[in-house]
Amino acid sequence: MKQIAKERETVKLISCSARLKLSSLDVEEEDQPEDDGAYQLPALFNLTVQRFEGETCDGQLHGEGVACYEGDHVYKGKFSMGLMDGSGVFTWAGGLKYEGEFVCNMPLGQGTYTWPDSSSYKGEVYNGVRHGSGTYTCAKNGMSYRGQWHQSKRHGKGAVYYNQDKTSWYKGDWVKNNREGWGVRYYPSGNIYSGEWKNNVRNGEGTMRWLKLGQRYDGQWQDGVQHGRGTQTWILRRMDGSQYCQSNQYTGDFVRGQRHGRGSFSYAGGAIYEGEWKNDKKHGQGKFTFKDGRVFDGEFVDDQMMTPNLCGNRAPTPHGVVPMSSEDVSILGPDMSVNIERLMEKIPERKRDAERKQMEFVMLRHNKELKSIYSFYSRLGHTQSPDNTFLLSRMQLWRLLKDCNIHHHGITLTQLDLYTREDAAPAEIHSPFTPMLLCRLLSCLAVAAYHIYHKDMVSQKYLLAACFSKLLTDDIMPNAMIVKGFLFKQPECSAAVSVNYLKKCWEVYQAYCRVSAAPRDDLTMTWRHLLWMFKEFHLLDNKLTTARLLEIITADSPDPSDPSSCLDLEITFLEFFEALLGSAEVKCQQVSGGLEESLSPSNTEAEATRNSPKEEASEKNLPTTNSPPQTTAAPVNSSDSPEVSSPKSVEAERSSNTPELSTAQDLESQQEPGHPKSESAGEGQDGQTKEVEAKDSQLELWIQKIHQFFIHFFFPAFDHHQLVTSNMKEEKLRQEAQRHIALAKAQQRARLKVHWEAVERQDNNDAVVEATEKP
Repeated sequence: MKQIAKERETVKLISCSARLKLSSLDVEEEDQPEDDGAYQLPALFNLTVQRFEGETCDGQLHGEGVACYEGDHVYKGKFSMGLMDGSGVFTWAGGLKYEGEFVCNMPLGQGTYTWPDSSSYKGEVYNGVRHGSGTYTCAKNGMSYRGQWHQSKRHGKGAVYYNQDKTSWYKGDWVKNNREGWGVRYYPSGNIYSGEWKNNVRNGEGTMRWLKLGQRYDGQWQDGVQHGRGTQTWILRRMDGSQYCQSNQYTGDFVRGQRHGRGSFSYAGGAIYEGEWKNDKKHGQGKFTFKDGRVFDGEFVDDQMMTPNLCGNRAPTPHGVVPMSSEDVSILGPDMSVNIERLMEKIPERKRDAERKQMEFVMLRHNKELKSIYSFYSRLGHTQSPDNTFLLSRMQLWRLLKDCNIHHHGITLTQLDLYTREDAAPAEIHSPFTPMLLCRLLSCLAVAAYHIYHKDMVSQKYLLAACFSKLLTDDIMPNAMIVKGFLFKQPECSAAVSVNYLKKCWEVYQAYCRVSAAPRDDLTMTWRHLLWMFKEFHLLDNKLTTARLLEIITADSPDPSDPSSCLDLEITFLEFFEALLGSAEVKCQQVSGGLEESLSPSNTEAEATRNSPKEEASEKNLPTTNSPPQTTAAPVNSSDSPEVSSPKSVEAERSSNTPELSTAQDLESQQEPGHPKSESAGEGQDGQTKEVEAKDSQLELWIQKIHQFFIHFFFPAFDHHQLVTSNMKEEKLRQEAQRHIALAKAQQRARLKVHWEAVERQDNNDAVVEATEKP
């Protein structure tokens, strides 16, 4: 009995290491060391009660009390059957303190560790170690971590701030105290990396943005540097609207942070290099296309073009001189040199040269019309350009294809993107911002023509040429430049809409895309996904009903009377965005109704008359000339603009660019005194003024409706849905941790019950034996 009592007075506490070791990130010279101190809990030890004040039961510590242990350790709290059980505070002799829940002498549940220098951990504890969700704060350098733990190590989802100002942080996945998985790192310089990690360094797919250097990299990483396939962009901050790239951009292979392998480089001036690289230099076979269309196709050595000289040796080509190959017998210029190699594989080899020539003849016959179409669609959404030229984007290409009803022939725009992907990364296959030269437009039309008409034209001698000619004759020429849809139907507003809402909507579109089935690797979205999104965002109401949304979706489909036939079709970002614009016009009708009255010219004139009674009398004897508000479309200043401006700011921007007065008004103001004016001309001018005012009012109404929909409905709904989804995931993880702790507590109590039952049986047996041994 004495031995058992002594055993119950001996309290065993299992401690854990409190050290949080953070490896420094070796990818930025300014990165701060991620050190939170070397705090440790005492090792495993036995505590013997030296003094106790409090409640007891049957000679055991039971209830509230204070126990002083050997070594000057102190516990104040609840006891049960001689053990610390319930809430309490344990203070080590060195000053370390734990306050929280105990189960059978074990810190388990919710608790807080506090070190002598005020560093602390608050959260879930399991068997004396940090396990579950909790927050650690280091008083020495202000570092803090909030997230999931496993056996006293950061493991799972969590966020760490490396300084008190929170200008240096990481949010994402952790594996045994290391950044591993997916996460976002914000550096003190303002640079940002978002992507995959392994062993505390960037590894896998990721995006790095260097703020001060004006650079961006999207692609693969290994051991903290660019390695694999990727795209590096050098932003030059040029004026918008130019046909030429507004930045230098390289897409291709990287090895240990350098351009090495195959890749293409697009220069801001319009030149393009495609070929081999070595140690950041053009080296090997490559093709250099100058901005004026001249082409050099040959060998490069250390960034220089190599051509044979008179002695037969290869020497660098003088700058600006491009040799023309005698083998280049194409009748098309370099700007129309199409890439149809995949289509040529479907043609017998002996017929390929003749087939290509016939294709070129068809393109040459329609050269003027094709260039005119390219120029027209590349200007959609723009107001001006510094060099009066524009580069077609994939968004504008989609608009051309839809205007020509290409999607009515059993082929979707996303399928065409796949057929013409070339070397594009999966994330870039369906990007609306991808620029396209004229030659790529022609290649796309050639591919579309083959997939639409190859069965009908199989008897033709030149299959590809026949398909391409039929596409131009039946689809392109009759329908091109007749713009449909919601985005570009009002050119005065499309530029402002693009700047204000396009980038955010692209983010939403990507969030709802899903990976296609193998062997495809691209991300796509269907009309059914769009319907689910509207339902999840709670955007449907008595005006924008499901049936009305289906009408908007199927308005441009081959069979509008059968909505179910298109629900599983994959859609491009243009189709997604125009569905949002159509929904905005329906959902925000009430807002536009009140605004229409306030913007009505008659109401404006009446209000001005009521406010000016004296002027009313004087104006009765004088002819009046109304000055209509002059508006122009806001210029697209940045395709990557992250800010959303209000309609008022758009209106101010338009009014600041007031166009010239009408010719009739100018001539009238320049007439000599006494020159008679035509009364009929004045009436015609008033009619034109009212027409302009009505048009301006309609434009303002449209802008207001779009603004109302995106700013007050769509974007807040998306942000709320993302937040709720994130919270649900965190709550699920928290509940799993709570269940784990509850199970551990139950198991601990069960083991303790079995132990004490065994002890009690042993006591009874000892008592029986002792009684039988007495004389």
